[in-house]
Amino acid sequence: MRDVPAGLAAHFASGATTLCRCWSLTRNDGLVLGFTDHDRDLAFDGVSFASTIALDTAETAAELGFAIGGGEVSGAFAAIGLNEADLTRGLYDDARVSIWLVNWADPSQRLLLETGFVGEIRRSDLAFTAEVRGLAKAFDEERGRLYTRACSADLGDARCGVAVATVNGAVSTTDGRIGLTAASLGAHADGYFTGGRITFTSGANIGFATEVKRHAAASGLVAIQLWQAPLGPIVPGDAFSITPGCDKSFATCRAKFGNGVNFRGFPHIPGNDFVIGGVRPGDGALDGGSLFR
Repeated sequence: MRDVPAGLAAHFASGATTLCRCWSLTRNDGLVLGFTDHDRDLAFDGVSFASTIALDTAETAAELGFAIGGGEVSGAFAAIGLNEADLTRGLYDDARVSIWLVNWADPSQRLLLETGFVGEIRRSDLAFTAEVRGLAKAFDEERGRLYTRACSADLGDARCGVAVATVNGAVSTTDGRIGLTAASLGAHADGYFTGGRITFTSGANIGFATEVKRHAAASGLVAIQLWQAPLGPIVPGDAFSITPGCDKSFATCRAKFGNGVNFRGFPHIPGNDFVIGGVRPGDGALDGGSLFR
């Protein structure tokens, strides 16, 4: 049950309402943006809600228990601070959203309808549709340490401890979207940068970062394939920095990075095949001791 402020409840009961919706959006870089479907700008709680963009919301759904509710917001790339380039760079990933019902004639009369996070964002031409996920989303995320064969740390973080060496390079040739070659990376073995991260440091896509899908090196030719295409075209001469990739296996941690002592997985846990395979002649002493002694 939602408590409606007395002033707003009296406005509801008046029979002639002056209501609109306002959205505040806190990006993951800390910038707070405000938008409203009213035809004039509004302001409250220190946030200015701009009317320069057309936004529309679908009905939100609330779920019982820990099911994740939410809705959708759709609009056009028209307002300052809301553009496709920032969307591509990931500034809106998991952004915090608050949706208000406001009496535009007296913004002090308002009701917080929904608080959540930006989920999947779909783009088409100059428009977008953003999924808004409810607060229960936090219960759907992995927390704590998992007992898995693969490492649970990210390369270079505090738990990993590796000092990641960034390599600088420049585009030699490219298809303009997700494929490029870089002669300056010729000193590194095939697959060294697969799973790493590339960040463009010059050109139309400066600041854009994405993961490397494939690094191939053969006969002096170095090819890089990206998981995501940048907003602008990649052109020869664009500079970038790139980090090595890690497949989170114990063998890679030990051989590639010399960091086996900090490996955050459990590579010696018997897998499902071992558990359900039963005992066969010649399997050796299965006495509960170490399988690697």
